[in-house]
Amino acid sequence: MVPALALTACSSSGGRAPEANDGGGGGAVADTERMSVALITHAAPGDTFWDIVRKGAEEASAKDNVELQYLSDPEGGRQAQLIEQAVDQGVDGIAVTLAKPDALASALKKATDAGIPVVSLNAGEDRFSELGAFTHFGSNEKLAGEAVGERLASEGYEHPICVIQEQGHVGLENRCAGVKAKVPDTEILYVQGTDMTQVESTVTAKLQATAAADVVIGLGAPFTLTILKAVGNAGSDAKVASFDMNAELAQKIVDGDVIFTVDQQPWLQGYGAVDALWQNQRGGFEIGGGQPVLTGPTIVDQESAQQVLEFAEQGVR
Repeated sequence: MVPALALTACSSSGGRAPEANDGGGGGAVADTERMSVALITHAAPGDTFWDIVRKGAEEASAKDNVELQYLSDPEGGRQAQLIEQAVDQGVDGIAVTLAKPDALASALKKATDAGIPVVSLNAGEDRFSELGAFTHFGSNEKLAGEAVGERLASEGYEHPICVIQEQGHVGLENRCAGVKAKVPDTEILYVQGTDMTQVESTVTAKLQATAAADVVIGLGAPFTLTILKAVGNAGSDAKVASFDMNAELAQKIVDGDVIFTVDQQPWLQGYGAVDALWQNQRGGFEIGGGQPVLTGPTIVDQESAQQVLEFAEQGVR
């Protein structure tokens, strides 16, 4: 059994304790030799999106006889340190998010030089191969943004505000760039995603100063829920759209408070990343054929939200 990583890191699960790998995912546990996998993300504390990623990874671990270590830090340099620590511990596989790929390049080279297989997930679909990952699980964020822009344009919206909670995060920047490609008058607003009070006040001030804004786009469920409060504070008539989902946001879509969200299906990202590493050890398999395995985008609006609400309440959508 590989000892737990010693380096202290943030967990974005809001304090939720890791689930034991006791086969709770259902079905028989693989009889292959137990392997260790480090899942290292850029999650910020309190972002419930990562609970869903982690849940998928834990279910795959339970099925595949994997000892899972979940670690996270939103700062690129510290995420790189976590990768290096995992390499030093001799894990059998690393699953990593590539929100800030340049900051992780050296650490990932250390992993591949050590013969540790790497998969990426969530962010970095255009960089995973050059950084040594044999496959990637996630959405094409530029295409997802364009899908949102097309939807907004078709419904007559002309002046979106796209709110980015982490400047420099390639996936978030690509989302807003995709929206702007389809709705040219889109404005980008940067907020400090680790401080929801600041998110609310910044969006409120922007809306008070921007009468033309007709829709505000949040790039994650907790941020969108905060944006809803800001719209009310500002007395704005702007509608609210979103990326990603949790149970509360799904209910807001059912209720008509949020017009739609774009789901990248994070449970699949966590599950697929861990399972791909197990498959690689089991038979040398490399899923995806060198191309990213797309888990989205899927638009969930009021018509379809009721169908996925049950799964969102279970923590898998």
